[in-house]
Amino acid sequence: MKVLISGASIAGPALARWLGRNGFDVTIVEKAPALRPGGQAVDFKGRTHRDVLERMGILDDVHARQTAKTDWRLVDEDDRVKATVPGEFIGGDVEILRGDLAGILHEQSRADAEYVFDDEIVALAESGSGVDVSFATRPSERFDLVIGADGVHSAVRRLAFGPEDRFIQSRGYCYAVASGEMPLDGLERQLPDGRAIAYGYNEPGRLALLGGQKAPSLFVFRADGGDYDRRDVGSQRALLESAFAGSGWRVPQAIAAGRDADDFYLDVLARTTMTSFTRGRVALVGDAGFVNTLGGFGTGLALIGAYVLAGELIAARGDHVAGFAAYDRRMWKPTKIARSGNVGPFLAPPSRWRIRTRDWTFSNPVMYRSMMWLTDTFATDDSIPDYRMR
Repeated sequence: MKVLISGASIAGPALARWLGRNGFDVTIVEKAPALRPGGQAVDFKGRTHRDVLERMGILDDVHARQTAKTDWRLVDEDDRVKATVPGEFIGGDVEILRGDLAGILHEQSRADAEYVFDDEIVALAESGSGVDVSFATRPSERFDLVIGADGVHSAVRRLAFGPEDRFIQSRGYCYAVASGEMPLDGLERQLPDGRAIAYGYNEPGRLALLGGQKAPSLFVFRADGGDYDRRDVGSQRALLESAFAGSGWRVPQAIAAGRDADDFYLDVLARTTMTSFTRGRVALVGDAGFVNTLGGFGTGLALIGAYVLAGELIAARGDHVAGFAAYDRRMWKPTKIARSGNVGPFLAPPSRWRIRTRDWTFSNPVMYRSMMWLTDTFATDDSIPDYRMR
């Protein structure tokens, strides 16, 4: 059975590994010219994530490449610490750079799939016997199934399901990440136990976090609608600088340091509204189907989704109608977290009172333990079967 997967970041290679080792003929097409190194740190948390990593055989590889735990110190304009967000809350049980995880998954799957870089899907035409796929550069080809693992702005979702605004909601906030020399002179950067320290500074509706593993600099800010061109980095930088105009602390130096960074990225905080991730011979996995930007569960959900989709297709012996229906049923519960919540007001509270309240929750042991219990509960799902797959 010929399967085309769009996207070679996390969900795509994970799915290719399962399907390719279990008798499917898999091709992965990726718009970028090569794997993207580095990137933000991603994390895994709880028993379900650990079980999937173990079943894939990559748990030891992930631990070997993990980043150090990073505490966030939330400070005022004079560097006085107002609260500390422990690394266990931010980084889960194990944290790893997205590029390092993608490299592990590529290494694990490259014998099980054909990788095609620097190309993309531009049109889909489904019939009763398959999907005719047109590409930007290579000749058209017919596949039995097409899987969109191509992120929040998925081309496969747009082509097969409809316009993005029917399935993805902006949460009224934007975020930006960049590298560059961070202006943290005079501040402690590492604890004796090896734990790293990042520093966050809030003003109403905006956060600057510097020196973290999630990104060397992370900016979160209110921007209803965000007037910028997603394909024009210049307009994105202008939006960021406008949003933080007049900001105090070390923010102006941080923005200036990232002005020439070649890894600059800006987007809206978004969440999905989808409850079904399949249509005809097309399915979505990862952020293409169940995104909640910076919500803390996206990468774990991507690997769970790849595992469940492969498991149900294999259990159905390639009957995509039965396999896709089972995939939709199985993923409804785990993806509830992607359809709820908004991390924007947590990271960048809209008022000084809300900032103080957020900081207090991390200073209060009872509130902190409650939040840790809640995230553990969201991350653990006992309904995921143990599929019998190679």
